[in-house]
Amino acid sequence: MKRILITGGAGFVGSTLALLFKQHYADVDILCLDNLSRRGSELNLPRLKQHGVSFMHGDVRNPEDLARVGEVDWLIECSAEPSVHAGFGESPAYLINTNLNGLINCLEFLRMQGGNLVFLSTSRVYPIATLRHLPLIPQNQRLCIENKPTVVGCSEKGISEAFPLEGNRSLYGATKLSGELFIQEYCHMYGLQAVINRCGVLAGAWQMGKVDQGFIALWVARHFFGGKLQYMGFGGEGLQVRDVLHVSDLFQLLQLQMNQIQDHNGAIYNVGGGMKNSISLCELTSLVTKTTGNSCDIGCVPETREADIPFYVTDITKVNQKTAWEPKISIPMIVEEVYAWMQQNKNALETIFNL
Repeated sequence: MKRILITGGAGFVGSTLALLFKQHYADVDILCLDNLSRRGSELNLPRLKQHGVSFMHGDVRNPEDLARVGEVDWLIECSAEPSVHAGFGESPAYLINTNLNGLINCLEFLRMQGGNLVFLSTSRVYPIATLRHLPLIPQNQRLCIENKPTVVGCSEKGISEAFPLEGNRSLYGATKLSGELFIQEYCHMYGLQAVINRCGVLAGAWQMGKVDQGFIALWVARHFFGGKLQYMGFGGEGLQVRDVLHVSDLFQLLQLQMNQIQDHNGAIYNVGGGMKNSISLCELTSLVTKTTGNSCDIGCVPETREADIPFYVTDITKVNQKTAWEPKISIPMIVEEVYAWMQQNKNALETIFNL
């Protein structure tokens, strides 16, 4: 590897990966391209510069911006409108142009310039209705899958790549699934080498969490800076469950995949924290209260929004069997890291999290 392009490189995931790659591969030229549309992403620019990562202001929606980059060995596609609620009650134009058309521009860039692709897809490619009809039962402060579920691709380990894809999944999920299909066609037609990771919830320091994306950071922020939180949907009890993966653990996986792309070319993996790194909102509240020493006013909104799901935990069996990779950083460690980051950067972050 001589040169890596990270699109969405000033965002939380992109910038963290960029810094980790630079730390581990000092002689590799790391270039981040970002349109800086997400509030808080501008705070990452001094960090990138300080560690020798190049930055280019650009947009994947504009092929001309990508053309200015020149040749790369790898493109890590992190750019996205990340909210699963995008498009509901509003125009989906930015969502589609960024997540799908932007990816196609990246594929065209690689077709002409050469280079391999890592695509960060999403667990939200799986249909909402099917996930809502999983055999779930409440236990203590969370929902759990009943013993011996009969749904294909669902087990006590979570959701695998065999889970059915029929049904609606939100426009966000549709753009990501469509992107996967385009990647597979480019691999077949043009010899592109690529790997697709369907990521669950990603977390860590420098994530500017909001209600619709980045709930770990949001929960810590409300307990630290003040403000209200809500248990939204499914009766407003806070029992819904997601698994969480630290970006550093994702980086470890990407290294394995990129160094052995011949073993992973065209593969699709479910990538997440797994059952060991899963948590409900109720459990998260208890953990964050203990970590910060602060309590928070939490409201109740029983009504369920159109794109919400009650349970998603990643079954990482396939990627584990292929690479022996598994997450190392636990949710309590993630919460402690995010809390320390907020304490150290209180003045810069307070206005962002108190919108």
